[in-house]
Amino acid sequence: MKKVILCPNPYRDKDLAVAKQSQEILSSIGFETVVCLPFQRDGYDDQLGVPIGQLQQEIRNADLLIAFGGDGTILHLARTVALHKVPVLGINLGNLGFMSELESNEVERLYDLQNWDFTVESRMMLDVTILRDDRPVYSNIALNDAVISKGSIARVVRLDIFTEEGRLTKVTGDGVIISTPTGSTGYSMAAGGPIVEPTARNLLMTPICAHSTRAMSYVLSPEHVITIEAADANRKFVYLSADGGKAFSLKNGDRVRVRQAKFDTKLVRLSKKSFCDILDSKMGMGGEGA
Repeated sequence: MKKVILCPNPYRDKDLAVAKQSQEILSSIGFETVVCLPFQRDGYDDQLGVPIGQLQQEIRNADLLIAFGGDGTILHLARTVALHKVPVLGINLGNLGFMSELESNEVERLYDLQNWDFTVESRMMLDVTILRDDRPVYSNIALNDAVISKGSIARVVRLDIFTEEGRLTKVTGDGVIISTPTGSTGYSMAAGGPIVEPTARNLLMTPICAHSTRAMSYVLSPEHVITIEAADANRKFVYLSADGGKAFSLKNGDRVRVRQAKFDTKLVRLSKKSFCDILDSKMGMGGEGA
């Protein structure tokens, strides 16, 4: 019997309506299901009408996780599913939802899981580490990006960016984004970075509001190791955030090391939508000029 974890975003799936509908479908085709909340919300307890399991415990023997929400919900779960090598299927209850496979009105497609015949995409992740006196003081993996940015008060930050081959560039501005191809349609794109096919393997470096007309994005081979140093971190507030998570404050001498992680996020695909189809539908390109 396949075990499927249902992870509804409690701010998106009101009263767990979509999760409960999905649970009925999966139970009818013989799957074991358990509902686990990706994060807590006040008032979400036994009143939901379904037992709530603990994700870190239930995922140890799970075959699939279904995330109900937007891309942010999948990002929040990416580290957990990657470490346990559990594929994730996204049902979009948010806005764009580039990573989600189904929309909320397509829940009936879950019947297609009955024969366990589907495609799994492997998405590259980032290994993000802060080295202080050559010792790691922060470590994380990220599906979308690692962002080094200024605080709300600081004017600009100066960043030196290297690979193992030497200095790549200098950035003076609001910061820099190191992104995966999956993250290329997120903050990186908003900062002027390129859109890269999400199944590719590349490291993207995009400056944020750089104070130079020569500032540009770089697309690098995944074999490279990128190191970022903030020369004036003690005088100005400089922070690192991975996948939009809690920010970590940098100090002078800190080195942020970003490289390809040894873990991937596995995304389940039930349809034959191409990357171009997804871009067209999510970004409204098909309606331009109409």
